[in-house]
Amino acid sequence: MLNHHPMSRSFVFVIACISVFAGSTRNVSADTPNTPPRGGSETKSDWQGFVRYDFQCDGRAAFLVEPKVSAPGRPWVWRARFPGFHTEADQILLRRGFHLAHIDTAEMLGSDRAMRHWDVFYELLTERGLHPRVALEGVSRGGLFIYAFAARWPERVTCVYGDTPVGDIRSWPGGKGTGRGDAKTWQTCLTEWGLTEQTAVDFKGNPIDRLAKIAKAGIPILHIVSLNDVIVPPSENTFVLAKRYRELGGRIDVIEVAEGTESSGGHHFTHPDPVRVADFIERHTACLPMRDELSESEDYFVRRGTLDNCRHVFINEKRGRVAFLGGSITKMKGWRESTCEYLQERFPDTEFDFVDASIPSTGSTPGAFRLANDVLSKGNIDLLFEEAAVNDLHNMRRPEEMTRGMEGIVRHARRANPNMDVVVMHFVDPHHMDDYRDRKIPEVIRYHEAVAQHYGVSTIQLAKEITERIDAGQFDWQRDFKDLHPSPYGHRIYAATIRRFLSTQWASPLPNEHALLAHPMPEPIDRFSYDAGEFLPLDSIEQSDGFEIVDACDPRAGGVGGSVRDGFVDVPMLVGTRAGASVELPFRGRGVGLFVAAGPDAATLSYRIDDGPLKTRDLFTPWSQSLHIPWVIVLESELEPGEHVLHLEIASETNERSQGHACRIVRLLVNQD
Repeated sequence: MLNHHPMSRSFVFVIACISVFAGSTRNVSADTPNTPPRGGSETKSDWQGFVRYDFQCDGRAAFLVEPKVSAPGRPWVWRARFPGFHTEADQILLRRGFHLAHIDTAEMLGSDRAMRHWDVFYELLTERGLHPRVALEGVSRGGLFIYAFAARWPERVTCVYGDTPVGDIRSWPGGKGTGRGDAKTWQTCLTEWGLTEQTAVDFKGNPIDRLAKIAKAGIPILHIVSLNDVIVPPSENTFVLAKRYRELGGRIDVIEVAEGTESSGGHHFTHPDPVRVADFIERHTACLPMRDELSESEDYFVRRGTLDNCRHVFINEKRGRVAFLGGSITKMKGWRESTCEYLQERFPDTEFDFVDASIPSTGSTPGAFRLANDVLSKGNIDLLFEEAAVNDLHNMRRPEEMTRGMEGIVRHARRANPNMDVVVMHFVDPHHMDDYRDRKIPEVIRYHEAVAQHYGVSTIQLAKEITERIDAGQFDWQRDFKDLHPSPYGHRIYAATIRRFLSTQWASPLPNEHALLAHPMPEPIDRFSYDAGEFLPLDSIEQSDGFEIVDACDPRAGGVGGSVRDGFVDVPMLVGTRAGASVELPFRGRGVGLFVAAGPDAATLSYRIDDGPLKTRDLFTPWSQSLHIPWVIVLESELEPGEHVLHLEIASETNERSQGHACRIVRLLVNQD
């Protein structure tokens, strides 16, 4: 188990211990004395804005590039040959917390001699903290190395990425097919592998011949090839390999480009999609550390349907509107910004409008009532991210409210745009962690999942992921994640999982003939769900006595104190501050409520609907003593459709902790017919 703190260890200590491996494959313990490497000390330099260490390992030149902050489990990418070619994906992965490693075995062409050096290098880096499973990258002849290592040690490999890789030495450097070959390198190859012209004909050490163990281990593969390549013709290399791998039950995708520089024989070209390559590696690596000790699921999300509608718009219309509806964790600088950056990186030609509809302290019930104003009013939404699991728990929402709020959001959103793709996220809370450790699904997540399943909405299981990865020793709650409002490191974990989810949904190219497809609208789970939640104008009131609209209300005025939230200070509010103040609100709908700023002087209300029974509701919350908290009170939610009147009065009695009788209404709420 890797129990290393993810942000504290520098690889300076790795380099200091390199020499103990020279000419040896023995294991080295963590307390190996710091001995300078043979032949001189390591050198430190800049590589694309990251720190690179160059050193000697087993008598060969090697280097390691460190990310600024390592991802959990310390994932890494191992480049074989030409580590300076097509580095765009490597740079992306470094930004995502991967390490980048290379050992120069030059003209050994993936031979057993090369693999002995690779074994030493692997043992060194894994003994010193990198994850025991690595993503392999091979450019051109680098394909000989990565497939040799993967066939030799499939349990050490997460995935394989080949960039115009050699799959058969008879094609290159042999030139025995349609390709040009390379006579000098062919002689080196024969010597290295102990072959002759005659025995090379039946050589079975090629990547195309060594796929069985790799396929059995379920290692995913991605290749990129040029159809104009006459150096490493794909018809003799990648296409043969792909056919055989699929026949063995393996998963392989091939990116084809129809270009290539004339001087390189079509072998070199501008990389068409480094984001896809980085996504492929991250998707099959970042979620896998300590896999045997984590969930048996594919990853920490439940895929329901596709996200192809929004992708269609992003690609074909070159525009996109993405909304983020949630509470303080969405409001924080972190996962939301990273997700926006990823979408722009994934669709570089698309002009995005990102809608931040987050308000701290709010969950699914407030979200359902403010969806129309805060999200749908911004224009046609293509993709909606919603989170409410933490605040629905802490705001003490009842199970029916958890359902009515989440169903209200999904149903209202899909009614506004039947093509809208929706993603629901379950962020972590210590109570959720306790439930998962007791092998229970947290109540709020259970109810939100039921809504998501009913409407075919995908969900991201971040609470479960954080729990299992902490329990696996990959990082620590107090030092690393901090609390339910994550540290920057915690936000990076959230962002990485969301990225993996999106890249999984978009792993295959969008079909050329794809058309927008409306999502189905089943019958509601609860006919009183807040699926038509709206704001009513504050001047909708009638027969007001003691209430007035204050154009720029500051709840702290009058010396009551308490902090405020953005959007709930210096805005119009309907305010009453004395017992007996009353107001009437005529409305049409199935439910009615108030969005208030409930602070240290919060009142208790008495109310009735039409001629119904008189009821009371205390506005003072567990947080009101120090905060004018945005708080939604649904006064009635199960009314028969039609015209109604709300009679509202500030009661003379009040919460014993309250300093007054203030009712500050920021929004009037109605769930329409």
